[in-house]
Amino acid sequence: MRAAGCIMNDVADRDFDPHVERTRNRPLASGELTTREALLTFFVVMLLAFGLVLMTNVLTIKLAFAGAVLASTYPFFKRWTHLPQVVLGLAFGWGIPMAFAAETGQVAAVAWLILVINVIWSVIYDTLYAMVDRDDDVSIGLKSTAILFGRYDLLILRLLKLLMIALLAWLGFILQFGWPWITGVSAAAVLFGWQQYLVRNRDREACFKAFLNNNWVGVAIWASLLITYLIA
Repeated sequence: MRAAGCIMNDVADRDFDPHVERTRNRPLASGELTTREALLTFFVVMLLAFGLVLMTNVLTIKLAFAGAVLASTYPFFKRWTHLPQVVLGLAFGWGIPMAFAAETGQVAAVAWLILVINVIWSVIYDTLYAMVDRDDDVSIGLKSTAILFGRYDLLILRLLKLLMIALLAWLGFILQFGWPWITGVSAAAVLFGWQQYLVRNRDREACFKAFLNNNWVGVAIWASLLITYLIA
């Protein structure tokens, strides 16, 4: 589904990407692939995903339809709203309630908390991503949180990161996680601080570097979760 969403994003942006420095060499923008080939791949990937979800229960299958809509439509939201990053978070995070449904037959309240955390994180890293393209997006009429936040972007990013760290700590308290979780969340907080330092001047390359740094935020959280369950 992630692959399907990325394909549809390039299809939706095929007329805009040639005008953006960072995206002008994408396969559709450069003419290396045709729209027909991209859509064919999209439908093949969607069918494979649907085949996998059919191996689960009814609730998960129902949730999958909502996930398919999110994956197919989120790239178009940058034309209608300055909050496409929120929709991106929902699209990429929809596997969270689906996983709970597949494993337990229901969606526990904690699943929605994890989804909220995921959406906040998506807004954080994709705003950094959008800051790279902000000038190009303004010139071609696309919308993003980077444009919406304007000169308050760094302040809002700082507040979102603090909120995410607080919610991660709360999640650990609810699930009774110990020192590995605290260590991982603390490492994520340090990495967030480093990102804020990198983008202090809003330099394009620094914003992209801060965006990529979120890989390590994910590693820190994943490793702490893995250790938590290994020692349980």
